[in-house]
Amino acid sequence: MTAPGGTDRSQPLTTRFDALLGRLGGRPDPALSSALAAAWTEPHRIYHGIGHLEDCLGQLDATPPEEADRNAAEAALWFHDAVYDPRAGDNEARSAAWGRQALADAGVSPDTAAEVSRLVLLTRHLEPPNAADTTGSLVCDVDLSILGRLPAEYDEFERRVRTEYAWVPEPVYRTERARILARFRAQDPLYRTAHFRDRYEAAARRNLDRALVHLRTG
Repeated sequence: MTAPGGTDRSQPLTTRFDALLGRLGGRPDPALSSALAAAWTEPHRIYHGIGHLEDCLGQLDATPPEEADRNAAEAALWFHDAVYDPRAGDNEARSAAWGRQALADAGVSPDTAAEVSRLVLLTRHLEPPNAADTTGSLVCDVDLSILGRLPAEYDEFERRVRTEYAWVPEPVYRTERARILARFRAQDPLYRTAHFRDRYEAAARRNLDRALVHLRTG
């Protein structure tokens, strides 16, 4: 796997995934590691590629210990965009199904595999996780942490997402993207965990306000 900038990181990442399988009660699965590597490095992934996965894992690592099941959360992050076709509307469902089956095939218990699948489906972000769902909240906050980055990083995120949807006409893209961002902006709070709320909430609201003005007015 080659990250943006050309640094090959396949060995550390595949080693990390194999270690995660062990913590989940499974066994190393080179075929699964290779399949995930191939998925995350597909050429059409301008944002939702290996850089996004690495960023999510880094965000998870920087989160202080809490009640969440960090192993299940990490597995969900590995699979949450494992299937990604910008023209499809069922990416999360297909990713969740792949994660559930692949983990079970690797010897992970059916209950744990089902929980990872559930967490992957939460990254559709159709509604915020329940306040009592600490692991789901962690996964969603990690995935949405990009919204609260420095303006230049946020703008690069938006540029990359637009490139993935280059086939969508500009007026349609602006309308649909504004609808998605407005839904995030309306959540109060946007981040469900104290760590991400303290670190990113205010900046995310500024970025979203700025992006919505741009999308609505050009």
